[in-house]
Amino acid sequence: MDHKIITGFSSACIHAGHKQDPMYSHLTPIYASSTFVYDTAEQGMLRFEGKEEGYIYSRWGNPNFTEAELKISALEAFGLTGDNGKPLELKGILHASGMAALTTLFLGTLKAGDKIITHFSLYGGTEELFQKILPGLGIEAVIVDMHNLKETEDAIKAHPDAKMMYLETPANPTLQCVDLEELISIAREHKLITAVDNTFATPYLQQPFAFGADFVFHSTTKYLNGHGTAIGGIIIGKDIQLMEGKMMKTHRLLGGNSNPFDAYLLTQGIKTLEVRMERHCHNAMEVANFLESHPAVSKVNYLGLSSHPDFAIASKQMKHPGAMMSFELKGGLEAGKQFINRLKMCTKAVSLGTCDTLVSHPASMTHYGVPKATREQYGITDGLIRMSVGMESITDIINDLDQALQ
Repeated sequence: MDHKIITGFSSACIHAGHKQDPMYSHLTPIYASSTFVYDTAEQGMLRFEGKEEGYIYSRWGNPNFTEAELKISALEAFGLTGDNGKPLELKGILHASGMAALTTLFLGTLKAGDKIITHFSLYGGTEELFQKILPGLGIEAVIVDMHNLKETEDAIKAHPDAKMMYLETPANPTLQCVDLEELISIAREHKLITAVDNTFATPYLQQPFAFGADFVFHSTTKYLNGHGTAIGGIIIGKDIQLMEGKMMKTHRLLGGNSNPFDAYLLTQGIKTLEVRMERHCHNAMEVANFLESHPAVSKVNYLGLSSHPDFAIASKQMKHPGAMMSFELKGGLEAGKQFINRLKMCTKAVSLGTCDTLVSHPASMTHYGVPKATREQYGITDGLIRMSVGMESITDIINDLDQALQ
């Protein structure tokens, strides 16, 4: 990306990562090919040895993957400089899903005996990975209240085998927010790797690399794609040698690669990221204010409301509080079920980040696999409703919510 020509985030969304197709197609075509040819035996050898650029096999790489990887890396690095004072360089690896990307992240950086320092109220899939898969590999997650910086540092000291600090902010679905600057500083002091799930915020609203993160993770299924058309995930790292070496090798051997069509859809979706996020965020603020004043609602979790305990942290590190929220109905679970069933326009579905407003019930859906006692400890009660506020007319969104709350 030419940093002298492209100075706006929206321009980077559209142009970053794109290389002129050899056949002069305006958009990068869908390279639906499992393998790629080479002209000579010598050329094939050079490609396998990494001494010549070129594609070999789509589990290893594909032009559609490359464009998405370069584009997302450019957005996470947008406006940032590295330790050398030059524009920050990052390397992304695209995966078939967010969970595939997390698996590569953890298995590419951790080994048996290592521990992960993390916090409560994580995405249900991540929570289950920590509880049901990683322990069998000898990797343990240590849950800490990371709002308490002293408690976090004490936990690191109490676990000398801790190797990574894993952060998800804003977190799913209570919108808990933790302080990236303070926590990453503590992690660096104790030589821990830091990884941040930036799915809810997107690089438009928050850039963890600005605070010194080592890795950033996205479920690209969500806001980056923006239209609910493809599953995907990506890890981005600033240690280029590590990303092109051990992380890439881990990724290829685990086999969690994306596919050309999903990568193509992702690339097209990212082009409208800025304009979509502007509308999402505007609508979300209006919806949050409406819900907070509604007599049927007992609590609203939205980082743009001063009533949220993490309002100050979000204001410090995010450009805008975003478009995700959750809320409690006074009638509990039964009221929540009735509310969802009465919706006429808003979409009843899990996931988030699509153009339409999505409403779901975390306890029975995204966090179904998390034990009830654990869920409630983290604020994920049976009556909690999660909402990804879409881009419809704000009047129509509020009217639908209002009639469903009657």
